[in-house]
Amino acid sequence: MPFRLLRFALSGKYPEPRMFRDRNRLKSSYDAVIVGGGGHGLAAAYYLARDYGMTNVAVLEKSYIGGGNTGRNTTIIRSNYLTAEGVKFYDQSVRLWQDLSQDFDLNLFYSTRGHFTLAHTDSAVRTMRWRAEVNKHYGIHSELVDADGVKQACPQIDLSCGGHAPILAALYHAPGSIARHDAVAWGYGRGADQQGVEIHQQTEVLGITVKAGRVTGVETNRGEIATPRVLCAVAGFTPRILQMVGLRSPLSIHPLQAMVSEPMKPWLDPIIVSGSLHVYVSQTARGELVMGASLDPYELHSTRSTLEFAEGLASHLLDLFPFLSHVNVVRQWAGMTDMTPDFAPIMGKTSIDGFYLDAGWGTWGFKATPVCGKTMAYTVANDRNHELIQDFSLSRFANYRLVGEKGAASVGH
Repeated sequence: MPFRLLRFALSGKYPEPRMFRDRNRLKSSYDAVIVGGGGHGLAAAYYLARDYGMTNVAVLEKSYIGGGNTGRNTTIIRSNYLTAEGVKFYDQSVRLWQDLSQDFDLNLFYSTRGHFTLAHTDSAVRTMRWRAEVNKHYGIHSELVDADGVKQACPQIDLSCGGHAPILAALYHAPGSIARHDAVAWGYGRGADQQGVEIHQQTEVLGITVKAGRVTGVETNRGEIATPRVLCAVAGFTPRILQMVGLRSPLSIHPLQAMVSEPMKPWLDPIIVSGSLHVYVSQTARGELVMGASLDPYELHSTRSTLEFAEGLASHLLDLFPFLSHVNVVRQWAGMTDMTPDFAPIMGKTSIDGFYLDAGWGTWGFKATPVCGKTMAYTVANDRNHELIQDFSLSRFANYRLVGEKGAASVGH
């Protein structure tokens, strides 16, 4: 470390304040309790305080903030979905993303790159054309481009994919972006803390008290809390929380693995995704390649990562970019994805009064962080579902009113 930087770091003249306060004691009651200190939970807390003046709120995190899927994703942001419900929802999220750094006075490394979803078969080309038309209908910049258009945007790509799956076309989504996931959690955490919200790390929820069909309290490893409102935003741990209130869901939990390379000179500007090869990749501002693949095919409540995954992903990535054969992988990890049958989230009120659910985010939760915070804050504050999430309710599975978003998943699942 340069001496001048070290001298600045150790100087008492320029103290850097903590991102948020360390709370030592739980109060006996709160107006609302948010279970889960990831991006969604912290965003809901931030907007509850900022937009609705609800500051007597506690965020409970069993580990550390951003330690779940918020810190275990591949940071891609997009709105090129297939259904009207999904397109409108994620478009609002992208609009919120664009101003977040200014809102937080914190550099989130938000970078608009453009997003290419590759089509290797005729049926995939038809799906990409379908998605492009739906996107255009709602004013979103997406279009079908041919293989030459992909090559022009990314000259390093092998259009033949080693002869295994030649690229025929792609859905180009201009607003496709990336951001620093840790900074998002810190920004929402600091913003919520400054508004008066309490963030309690290392605080595990052991039970939720329900009386006469209404939430009345939360039991934690640090004591009991009285509250009339509980928002569950815990991704892969959702089934465990639902058991506490006697609710069931169609969620299945699968590991989703990812890995990152050593830094290299910038060469990949757009985000490249292939559903047929089960690979998506982008390059960070520091030069690392952030890479992901499809879900592990079995249900498992675990965040372990495997050699099999790394080998398979590396093989498919080399089909696209053969020149990367000498590049080293620095680390790999996994998150726990909560998958729904229709590949759309579960949001809003439930049959338990005062119990709200933000779940079913599968592989697409990071990009929805701002709009989830906004819509869930509205829902909790007003005790009615925000109009953008009306079609995402848990009851849709009992009523057979599925959303059908599978066609817009970035990779095959």
